[in-house]
Amino acid sequence: MEHSFYDNVFDLVKEIPKGRVTSYGTIAKYLGASKSSRMVGWAMNLSHSQKEYIPAHRVVNRNGLLTGKMHFETPDTMEALLKDEGVIVVNDKVQNFKSIFWDPFIELG
Repeated sequence: MEHSFYDNVFDLVKEIPKGRVTSYGTIAKYLGASKSSRMVGWAMNLSHSQKEYIPAHRVVNRNGLLTGKMHFETPDTMEALLKDEGVIVVNDKVQNFKSIFWDPFIELG
């Protein structure tokens, strides 16, 4: 069975370590679809219905904003999950974003 774009997104997101974040656009670019960051967002929305756990809370926008928080169980769930992993979030924005940013081009080669 052929892997769909969403499956590729899910597989990549599962690689993001605890306490790190990446962006929708970086995932899209890594998967060879640089103009598809919105599709990555749609995949993150669907991730909650997958059999296997997808850490969608580790995917934020290019500025570190928790723009997908409304797609979690409650509006505070995304932030709570990040904070449980040691990520500092203030006003829906990841602090020290650049230092904890997970770049698959670097991390996975």
